[in-house]
Amino acid sequence: MSMKKVDVKALDMILETMISTVGSSKDDIFEIEEQCRKDYESMAKELEQIRVRVGDVIEESDILDTKARFARKRLSEVSMHFDKFSEEQVRDAYERAHKLQVDLQMTRQLERQLRDRRDDLERRLKSLLQTIDRAAHLVSQISVVLNYLTSDLKFVGEALEDAKRKQDFGLKIIEAQEEERKKLSREIHDGPAQMLANVMMRSDLIDRIYRERSGEEALAEIRNLKVMVRNALYEVRRIIYDLRPMALDDLGLIPTLRKYLQTTEDYNTGVHLSFINIGEEKRLPSDMEVAFFRLVQESIQNALKHAKPQNIQVKLSIAAELVMVMIKDDGIGFDSSIQKEGSFGLMGMRERVELLEGELTIDSHPGVGTLVCIQVPYKQEN
Repeated sequence: MSMKKVDVKALDMILETMISTVGSSKDDIFEIEEQCRKDYESMAKELEQIRVRVGDVIEESDILDTKARFARKRLSEVSMHFDKFSEEQVRDAYERAHKLQVDLQMTRQLERQLRDRRDDLERRLKSLLQTIDRAAHLVSQISVVLNYLTSDLKFVGEALEDAKRKQDFGLKIIEAQEEERKKLSREIHDGPAQMLANVMMRSDLIDRIYRERSGEEALAEIRNLKVMVRNALYEVRRIIYDLRPMALDDLGLIPTLRKYLQTTEDYNTGVHLSFINIGEEKRLPSDMEVAFFRLVQESIQNALKHAKPQNIQVKLSIAAELVMVMIKDDGIGFDSSIQKEGSFGLMGMRERVELLEGELTIDSHPGVGTLVCIQVPYKQEN
């Protein structure tokens, strides 16, 4: 699927809904867990009370059973020697035996009920404990999912947006390359090519003047021809310099920057460009020198094109473990917290800095100017 077909805002909304739903589910499960814990504590207290009560009832049942046996034995004796006991004694022995037997049955019935309640509470407590464990495990798992949603996936929209910008940036690079080829072709055609064509025509003219007129007029034309050749050479060198300054390979970054700033100042009347090198003047790896030159070049061209500055200052510092360059202008500035659509120049700069594992910061405010700071780690080889 093309990046352009991905609705990042809709994706962020879906993600927020997922986070909200998962968060609510986590809260619900946590409430269930807490309620189960309360029920567990309540049932545990009731179970402890019932266990004590069962012990008391069993003890009471044993006592009643002993009394009932004595009462039945007494009733048997009274029945066997009925003529020796009065009617009241017989009735008392019978009623006592009957009452103890009824009390014993009721106590045993209560014991069975308490035992059943105890067993039921033990089963329910075991089930509640399993529910609590499962709920706690679910809360833990949901926390992991929620952390994943709020941390890694939270930035999926930004990642897709960044990928989309990079895709657009790649297309812009292709367009810029084609445009640069057209520009280079036009510059060569309108500049050196035309001048060389004029040189050919003027050389034919010099030959005719020498044959038809005099040597002095031919020499004058030769001097004019030298001026044309010099201008053509200047244009060729300018085109080569724009493509890649040879001084960058021969002399290094610092002399090339000095020359570039001086040349840029000559071409832009009313703008003063200054260069300050802090520390030792030394060579860097070739890829770093090219990257820093292009970064400074892009920053200065952006300032000249958009900021309308009067002064642009470039500071370079090469330390043992860090290379830092700052480009500051006193132009109209802009709100650096707002990312403009199609700002592919800044995106290209960030790409270059990221390839060097460095950091690019841009501090700008309307009416104050702009400060571009580039820091790249650098380990100097012995």
